[in-house]
Amino acid sequence: MEEISFGTDGWRATLETFTDRRVRAVGQAVATYLREEGAGGTVAVGYDAREHSRGFAEELARVLCANGFDALVPQRDVPTPVLAWTVRDRELAGGLMVTASHNPPEYNGVKFVPAGGAPASADVTDAIESRLAPPDPLPEAEYGTVTETDLLTPYVDHARSFVDADLGGLQVVYDAMHGSGRGVTDRVLDAAGADVERLRCDRDPTFGGESPEPSAERLGRLRERVRSGEADVGIANDGDADRIGVVTPGRGVLDASLFFATVYEFLLGAHDGAAVRTVSTSSIVDRVADAHGELVYETPVGFKYVAAKMQERDALVGGEESGGFGIRGHLPNKDGVVTALLAAAAAADRPFDERVDTLEGTHGEVHQDRVSVDCPDDRKAGVVADLDGALPDELAGEAVERVNDVDGFKIFLADGTWLLVRPSGTEPKLRVYAEATSADRVEELLAAGRELVEPLV
Repeated sequence: MEEISFGTDGWRATLETFTDRRVRAVGQAVATYLREEGAGGTVAVGYDAREHSRGFAEELARVLCANGFDALVPQRDVPTPVLAWTVRDRELAGGLMVTASHNPPEYNGVKFVPAGGAPASADVTDAIESRLAPPDPLPEAEYGTVTETDLLTPYVDHARSFVDADLGGLQVVYDAMHGSGRGVTDRVLDAAGADVERLRCDRDPTFGGESPEPSAERLGRLRERVRSGEADVGIANDGDADRIGVVTPGRGVLDASLFFATVYEFLLGAHDGAAVRTVSTSSIVDRVADAHGELVYETPVGFKYVAAKMQERDALVGGEESGGFGIRGHLPNKDGVVTALLAAAAAADRPFDERVDTLEGTHGEVHQDRVSVDCPDDRKAGVVADLDGALPDELAGEAVERVNDVDGFKIFLADGTWLLVRPSGTEPKLRVYAEATSADRVEELLAAGRELVEPLV
C-alpha cells in the first residue's frame, strides 16, 4: 500500500507497480470513503485506451459492487471529462477513471472524481489513501450491479448545445494521438459543421511508442498538415482528452498560455468573469483580464486548485500552462473536448493567427518554456527546503525583486521576467519554468534555473 500515492491528478505508476492487487485496494478505499461519507447508489468507472485499462476498470467495478454500490462502465474507452461530466449530470456518488493521461504507455493510473464532477481535493485523496485495504465484500445478497452503457452520446449532445457554434466552412485537422478523444472530439466538431481531417484516430494502446502528450515535439505531423494544407486550425488531445494542443497556420503549435489568453478574450466578447490560472501560467492572461476590468486568481499547479477557485469566485474560465482548461457552466474540471469546440468556434469567428497577432500587439509578446530535472520522489521535499536557503539575490544577470512560494518558488526579476521551480506531482522530476519577452531570454533563465537546482538534487 505504501506504493500508492495520489499526486496533483491521481495515482500513476508503471505497470510493475500498478497491479490488480493495488487497484483493488484503491477500489476498496473509495468504497469505504463513500460509505463513511454517507454516499450510496452508483459510481461510474471509466477507462482510457491503454492495453490493460478496461481490465483494471472491471476490477474496480467488482470491488465497488461487492461493497453494495452499482457501477456504470462505458462500452468503450472514454475521455476523462466524459466520466466527470457523467458523474455531475447523473448526480452519481462519484467516479473512478483508469488513466495515466499523457504519461508513456508503460504507465497507468486512477483518478477519483467526487460527486459534482470536480477534481478531488487533497483532503479527499488523503482520506482515500488512509483507507487503502484489501477488498472487504458484503454478503453476496447485498452486492450492487454492473451496467455497461453508452456514456458518449449524452456527452456529445451536451457539448454541442453548450458551445452553440456553426462551424460550416471551417477546415480542422484533428489529432487524437491514438487516445480516447478519437470518435469524440472529431464527432463533436463534425456535428457542429466543421470539415474534419483525422490523424491518429485509431486506437493504439502503445500510442505509437511515445507519450500521448500534445507538445510541440510530438505534433510534427499535425503542424505539417495545417501549414501545408488548407486547414484553418489544428487540434490535438492528450491520451485521456482532458487537455488540448492547438496548431495555427502561421505560428505552428501555439503556446498554451497564448491560447488561454486568446480564448479568454474571445469569451469576454459575450460574457463577464474572472480567470483562474496556475502559478506556472503566463501573465499574458492577467493583461487581458485587466484590459476588460476583470480579476485573475493564481493557484498552485494542479487543476483541483483551479477548479476550486473557479467555483469559489464564479470565474468564467480556468486554465494551466499544460493545456488544461475549464469553462463556467459546463464542468468544474478540465475538458479538452469542449475546449476544442470552443477553439474551433473562435477560429470560425476570426482566424486564430489574427487573434494572437492582435493580442500581442495590444499586450506585448510573452515567451515561456520549461525544463525538467530528474529528482527521486523522496528527495523533492528536501530539495525544496534546501532551495529556500539558497535563493540568490541575483539570477541570470538581474536582481531578484520578490519571491512567491504558493507552489515551490517563483522568482520575479527586475527586468519583469520570472523563474519558477516546483516539484512535479506526477513524475520523479523538478519542473523549472521561465517567462520573458524573448525566447533567448527564456533560455538564459532556464539555464540559470538548472544551475540553481541540479546541485541540490
